[in-house]
Formats: sequence, C-alpha cells, structure tokens
Amino acid sequence: MRIPRAEEVRGLLAEGCRQLLEKPVYSGAISLFGAGVKLAGLKDRKASLLAKGQKDVWHRLDEYIDPEARYVWIHAASLGEFEQGRPIIEKLRRERPEYKILLTFFSPSGYEVRKDYAGADCVCYLPFDTPGRVHRFIDKVNPEIAIFVKYEFWRNYLHELWRRQIPTYLVSAVFRPDQAFFKRSHAWYALWLKWYTRIFVQDERSRALLSAIGITNVDVCGDTRFDRVSDIRASRKPIPLLEKFTDRNSTERPVVMMAGSSWPQDEDVYADWFNTHPDVKLVIAPHEFDSARLDSLCRRFNNGAVLMSEAEKNPDKLDGRQVLILDCFGLLSSAYAYCDVAYVGGGFGAGLHNINEAAVYDIPVIYGPNNAKFIEASEMAESGGGLPISSSEEFENIADMLFSSKEERESRGLKAGGYIRSKIGATDKIFDKIF
Repeated sequence: MRIPRAEEVRGLLAEGCRQLLEKPVYSGAISLFGAGVKLAGLKDRKASLLAKGQKDVWHRLDEYIDPEARYVWIHAASLGEFEQGRPIIEKLRRERPEYKILLTFFSPSGYEVRKDYAGADCVCYLPFDTPGRVHRFIDKVNPEIAIFVKYEFWRNYLHELWRRQIPTYLVSAVFRPDQAFFKRSHAWYALWLKWYTRIFVQDERSRALLSAIGITNVDVCGDTRFDRVSDIRASRKPIPLLEKFTDRNSTERPVVMMAGSSWPQDEDVYADWFNTHPDVKLVIAPHEFDSARLDSLCRRFNNGAVLMSEAEKNPDKLDGRQVLILDCFGLLSSAYAYCDVAYVGGGFGAGLHNINEAAVYDIPVIYGPNNAKFIEASEMAESGGGLPISSSEEFENIADMLFSSKEERESRGLKAGGYIRSKIGATDKIFDKIF
C-alpha cells in the first residue's frame, strides 16, 4: 500500500474541510430561497407558479415515472435552454427508443410553456437543490444518464450524481473570464465542474479557460441551437394573417421588419423611426404582454397598430395598418420568414434573445449592446449579417441603409444565413460522444 505524500494529505484534509463548510452553507441558502419563493408567491404570479410546481413535483413523478424503465434525465433552466437541448431530446427519441426521457425545468417561463411537451415521457420542475430533495429525486428517477444544458450548476445534484457514478454531462456550455469559476476567491466553485463526466462547450475560448483551472474533461462541439433553428425553418408553420399583412404575393409589397422578443427599452429605440416612415411595415412579438402592456404598445405607433387576436376575428382590421402585434406565443420562429429585416430584443435590457432563429431565414439581424454573453452576436457581426447597435440614432442609420437598398438587405441576409449554416452539426457530435 502506497503511503500518501504530505501534500496529498493536506489536500485531502482541505477538501474535507471545504465539503463540511460548503455543503451546509449552500444548502441553507437554497432553503432560504425556497422560503422566499413561497412568500413572494403571495403577490407575484411567477413566484406563485414556482412554489406550486415545487409542491406538485412529487405527485407528477409518482404519476409518470416508471420504476422499471431506463431514464435519461435532461434539465433545462428555462425555455431558451430547452430549445438548446431539444435537438438532443428528439435525436434520442428517434435513435435510442429503449430510453425514456425525463425533462425538468427550474423556471416557470419554461415549464408552463412546455409542460405538455410530447417529446418527453415526464416533464416537471426540478426540486430545489437541498440534500433531502436531491436524494429523494434521484432515488425516484434513478437516471442512467443526466444531461444539463448550458448554465446549470447545482452543487448537491452534481455531487450526488458523481457519488452514485451516474454519467453526467453539460452541453452547449459557454464560459467567460468574469465567472466565479475563474476567480481565486471562489476556487472551490470550480471543483464542482469536476463532477461532470464530460463538458461540451461551444468554443475554444471556453475550453482554454477551463484548462487553465485544471478542468480537462472538455470537448469543443459547438451550439445545438444552430441545429434547432435549422429544423424549425424546415418545419415552419404557415401564418395566413402574416401572409396577408405583409402582402407576400404582391410585386409591390412593402419592406417589413420583425421585432422579436421586444421589450419597452427596444421600442424606445425603433418606434420613432417607424412613426416617420409609414411606407414600411412592422411586426412585433412582445417578450411578455398583458392588457396594459399591449395598450401602451399600440399607442406608441401613429400609423395604425392592430393585435393578432383582433385580426383573427376580423381580417379586415389589417387594412391600412402599419404595425401588427403578435399577442400570442408560439409564432415568432415562423414569423421571421415573412419579413425582410429582423430586430431581436433584450439587448437594451437583461440580455439578448435568440438571434439565430431570425438569421436562419437569410435576413439581416439588428440587436442591442448587451450581447457579450452570446458568441453568435459577435461572430454574426463579423460575418456582416449581424448589426449591433447602442442607440436609437444608430438604429435609424442602419434602418435607412437597409430599407432603402434591396441589394444591401439581401447581401447581409445571405451572410447571416450563411453563418448559421456554417455552425450546424453540434447535436450529432455531442450525441455520438454520450451514446
């Protein structure tokens, strides 16, 4: 038997002390968060949904989990991460039917939209990451494989999966120098990454950052969202009202911009330009909407705005309107096909939304400055198909250029679409390495 060296003993003792301190402090914070969600749920709808979902998750698992089946567990924080993991889910369903699929969400904005998703055998919330819940959840599901999408680092789940020797993967991940993993004061946080069996990152920079802190179980495979938007384009839904509004079959049709996942900060950037250009049409898909939001949005436009729900009842309401507002979910990714230019929201607020689902239709994409977390934003700009802006003045200059020149629109649109096509294939790479 080999006697450990002194530095190895010190390392083991340090790791043991870290575990003793870290686990209860972290778990206590998660418990406090859960209590805060219940309290906030008395007034906030989203918090109320999360609290109810946490309470109901065990009933849902009892109802849908087959104790004799073999499960792959896939976790996505919210709707965007789900779309990133969806190509893997659908390939798994097609090619490995011996597995059943459990899909979990953390956020109500993901779960409430996809709780009836037919591609999974069970869809539920992820129980809060406390030791008791973690053991109960993994005992119940007994997954053969666990897959986390992009930004999911739950300490107790990762440690328990590692302890039980369940292969655990992180897919389509992106790492940045400002994350806690790479700060000396949070070095313990980086050790969580060693509990993944394999980490699949989007780019070489992420791999290099991880390598510098001793994380070498890494492959550069790209981003599965490119595969997803390509699939969406191939199976997009026809939208007759958009066909009518955009006059797609007319040789004299107007130029149309689609503003996807639009927030009020985004409308501050582009609304005035459209008010002074009544010959150009605009389709808006607000990121969130209620009656007050929709009323306010309609009032921002001087040349006539109509809601999709109103036009569905009476298509004649489209006549003479410059702006159509999609006050429903599920149409955005297909709606881009009816437009000549895209504006993707979030870049003047919390963070940019999905620019890939617009670019796949070979149209130029405009977006705001808060895009540093998204590799595709800088790469699409380098290709010439993405057009980042930081002010309403910059939007006006780009709009003047794009809407006055069909050649410029089409040239930049082909560059945007070409960029998407150059990135397809991550799903197959990841799938082949896992399965």
